[in-house]
Amino acid sequence: MPSVRKYRRETTEISCCLKYLLFSSNVVVWTLGLCVLAVGIWAWNEKDMFSNLAKLTFIALDPAFVLICTGTITFIIGFTGSVGALRENTCLLSLYALFLSLLLTFEISLGILTFVLKDKGWIKDQATEGLRAFIIHYREDPDQQNLIDWIQEDWLQCCGIDGPKDWDSNNYFNCSSSAIGSREACGVPFSCCRRRPTEIIKNKQCGYDVRKEGYPVERHIYERGCLRAGEDWLEAHLISVATSCICILIVQVLLSVYCLIHIFI
Repeated sequence: MPSVRKYRRETTEISCCLKYLLFSSNVVVWTLGLCVLAVGIWAWNEKDMFSNLAKLTFIALDPAFVLICTGTITFIIGFTGSVGALRENTCLLSLYALFLSLLLTFEISLGILTFVLKDKGWIKDQATEGLRAFIIHYREDPDQQNLIDWIQEDWLQCCGIDGPKDWDSNNYFNCSSSAIGSREACGVPFSCCRRRPTEIIKNKQCGYDVRKEGYPVERHIYERGCLRAGEDWLEAHLISVATSCICILIVQVLLSVYCLIHIFI
């Protein structure tokens, strides 16, 4: 009987190296998830969302909500993986393998869906609707405002969906808003402006009146729309994006298989 117990222990024992590698990597994931979750909760608290749930009309496009969901999922996965590996707990490792399998299934399904629908205009339509919602509600949510400013100024160097004229969809930047005293009427946000070589401090009023008739032909703003700029960026970085996605999928598969082998063998 003692020999049987010894045999079972040796076949189920996790390799010390793999055990602490799995533990340390998931501690990083766990900590990262906790930080992202904390930032999302802080952003919601700053916007007073917890006491005014009526503001949740466009929750799917709320960056803070996305951070909360991402942080929660990452935190749960990191917790089950790190504690399960450290304690060699088959229950937590089973949950960890299950979460990774569900995440892997979702990512593969999303990749297949993207490949199938890429030539049917569905992805472009969804991106257009998302950008239009950001433009319409630009002044209503500071998180969405910061996100669209980052996309236009720092990431893609673009303006609007197809061009600066798309900012006419916003009540503050609509050309007819001059009648109600909006100083931003017939203009664009400062994030549409090209930074001048000699400019040290960003001019927040650089987009005023640039879409008015009679404005000088040389406008120091980005004329390219963000939709086209996003497509160009993806084409230029297609190999690096695809390589990163494949590496993440391989790591998830290896971790899932390792957990399953330890649980069932």
